[in-house]
Amino acid sequence: MKRSIREAKTRFSEAAAAAARGERVTVTKNGQPFVELVPARPAGGMDWDKVAQVRQELGLDQADLVIPDYFDDPAFSRQVLGLDP
Repeated sequence: MKRSIREAKTRFSEAAAAAARGERVTVTKNGQPFVELVPARPAGGMDWDKVAQVRQELGLDQADLVIPDYFDDPAFSRQVLGLDP
């Protein structure tokens, strides 16, 4: 669906409803495409089930992770980053 800015402003609810149904709505300015209305995507997040599956496939679920006691020490961070002379 194509609408001029004036028409999109006048009939915005109709254009928004079309976009929500999945239709791409192009708003034109001086006959040229200016903006498009598309349906909003739901907010993404981590798919922890997928993460667990990938870890298992790669064999990372059996890996032992050892974090040294001094890991949170600022001096260790400076050493790792090469900031200490």
